[in-house]
Amino acid sequence: MAADQLSAAQSTALGVIAARRGELSDWCATIFDFGETAWREYRSAEWYVARLRAEGFTVEEGSGGMPTAFCAEWHNGDGPVIGMYAEYDGIPGNCQAASTRREPRAGLGFQAGGHTDPHSGLGIAGLGGALAVKAAMERHGLKGGIRFTGEPAEKVRGSKPIHAAKGYYDGLAAILSFHPFYMLPMCNTVRWETHCGAGWSMVYRFLCDRPEGWGRSDGAPIPQSHSAIRAPGANDALNLMFLTSKSLRDSMLSHQGGWSISEAILTAGQATADNQPAGLAELQYMIRVPTIAMAEAVTAALDRNAEAAAAMTGCRWERHWVCKSRPGLANHAMARLVWDAMQRRGAPAWDDAAAAVAREIQANLGLTPMDDPFIPEMSRLIEPEAAEAILRRDLAPSQTHSTSDDYTDMCWHAPTARFYVARPALRAPEGFAYPAWVMNALGGIRATIDPMVERAAEVLALSALRILEDDVAREAAWAEFRTRTGGGVGGSEWVPPQCDYAPPIHFRWPEYVNTPRGHDWWIPSAMPGA
Repeated sequence: MAADQLSAAQSTALGVIAARRGELSDWCATIFDFGETAWREYRSAEWYVARLRAEGFTVEEGSGGMPTAFCAEWHNGDGPVIGMYAEYDGIPGNCQAASTRREPRAGLGFQAGGHTDPHSGLGIAGLGGALAVKAAMERHGLKGGIRFTGEPAEKVRGSKPIHAAKGYYDGLAAILSFHPFYMLPMCNTVRWETHCGAGWSMVYRFLCDRPEGWGRSDGAPIPQSHSAIRAPGANDALNLMFLTSKSLRDSMLSHQGGWSISEAILTAGQATADNQPAGLAELQYMIRVPTIAMAEAVTAALDRNAEAAAAMTGCRWERHWVCKSRPGLANHAMARLVWDAMQRRGAPAWDDAAAAVAREIQANLGLTPMDDPFIPEMSRLIEPEAAEAILRRDLAPSQTHSTSDDYTDMCWHAPTARFYVARPALRAPEGFAYPAWVMNALGGIRATIDPMVERAAEVLALSALRILEDDVAREAAWAEFRTRTGGGVGGSEWVPPQCDYAPPIHFRWPEYVNTPRGHDWWIPSAMPGA
């Protein structure tokens, strides 16, 4: 197949996406409305499994020991297998309706889960691309297959390190990774050389098992049982860990170049009465760094802080891994292949209905609606090398990676391209910043999010079919992969999976619950004064 023209199979795939445009829109709205969060995406995963089976895929549910993950396969004889995937987790505290004003989805409060990036559009774009490739392969007799994985808990870098360690990316000819635009200049472009770095996350658990022994050098019990509250307990251990680590943050990791340490309290309290010290408290950390060595150093410092906090409060401590993802690996041959597909289709286009939605949001915020309410970067492509140059303006010459994402774990198992398609974003008057709910809403309103989903599905389909049909392009990607890894998987420069832990599914991750009040968020939606 010549690189300068569409093949018959690629033309077929574009026709399939156009014909299924209405279904893609409905599906995207469905996942957006589920609004489920990390490790608790039960309805979303169930929906994908049912849809993929209906489309002729064989699906393994609960892949890698993760209840909300899956691995779907479809083959049309022996041949190259393309890796694609869906993400579908949202974030607590971002419940937003597909509306032009700030309001939660029906029956919920603002603290419930919601899609921000949005992974609802990411996943359906991936599904649309995979179904178009399947249809084209069937119609034109192309040999090979598709492996489509369901990746839960991306917001805590959850599933991909586990899938990688358990072999779910092995044997693939190439992997295509799409994400909605979330920062400039990475909008309607492909990552070139500077890929995302490592991301390590863990939960520190503090347990106060013997409060009755607090303050007694002989280990004898406190005389009066109600005096046990004198024991500091797990909440105090968590507080000491939280504050100590904040005060030492610059010593553990200098905040420059996009690297960071952040924390979230998962569990606090667990006392059964006012005069009982807290028996359990859990604090989660996320480390975003360019190298594994830096992640190990920060982890050692956090371990020391946890040990000190536990010793001062009469507790014991445990560290449980949430993720250990590797830094990314570039592949210029794959990036150029996907860039060719992006140039064929161009940037997404938003119509008058989308502009009307944007103006209504501006009016509801008290702004004067703009004739052209969207940022100009949405409607133009940027060459990967040009985006790379802009990205590196603020980076030290020695810095090899920037920010963090877990697609990087895929890069070490097959040639991988990471690309970004514009999602809707509004122009702002000078000195004004839009509240977060605006981007969340635009990710759920059909008129504003559907153009991104359709364009990303097209780029995925064209790229996958190019890999299947173009032996020269496929071998070029593999030649570069072997060079960069020192011989391929297991080579001298290859970084093996860092995952040496079980899926962290048993923690108190925020989730939806069914109670006598009905379907509710774990923080009751009908809160006084809400």
